Amino acid sequence: MATTKSRTVNGPDGKPRCRWCAAAPEFFAYHDGEWGFPVADDHRLFEKLCLEGFQSGLSWRTILAKRENFRAAFHNFDFEKIARFTPHDVARLLKDAGIVRHRGKIEAVINNAKRAREMIQQEGSLAAFIWRYEPGANQLANPQTASTSAASLALSKELKKRGWTFVGPTTIYAFMQAMGLINDHVAGCVIRPKAGHARKTFKRPDKR
Repeated sequence: MATTKSRTVNGPDGKPRCRWCAAAPEFFAYHDGEWGFPVADDHRLFEKLCLEGFQSGLSWRTILAKRENFRAAFHNFDFEKIARFTPHDVARLLKDAGIVRHRGKIEAVINNAKRAREMIQQEGSLAAFIWRYEPGANQLANPQTASTSAASLALSKELKKRGWTFVGPTTIYAFMQAMGLINDHVAGCVIRPKAGHARKTFKRPDKR
């Protein structure tokens, strides 16, 4: 079994962080300020779903480095605007060297924007729907030891049923880790208690 020390790496301040931060210097700021903190904003949730889809087969470092370019290309992931994209927009995006030029993934963002609009009409918000799939405490015992979970499988299945694409269970698990539906910071990570406090005080979106 891995020791707490072997699962962490010291950050610039000398305090321990999740070991994956060591993969790139820019990961520390993302890890400390975003990863694992709960999110209820529909546009941020949609953005992360899209970026996780783009990451499929690639590294998160690649996507994080291009995140501002993605935001510019997709109108800050305003799904109302993206849902109106045409084949001309797809052609434009396929020429944009600042993003990942993958037709299937680009078309998935446009499709999912349309599905997001439908979901808001049906559920009130993306957040209200997504947070229904927050796992119980018994599923959070061993951080970063799985790539899927019962909750990610269930959410992936329902999104696919509703017509979403590039939302497989592994993609959804990474999304749930990042958006704070679970606190997957390892034991000993200095950010774990901060993310835990944020989750404890987080107001879950209203459910219909």
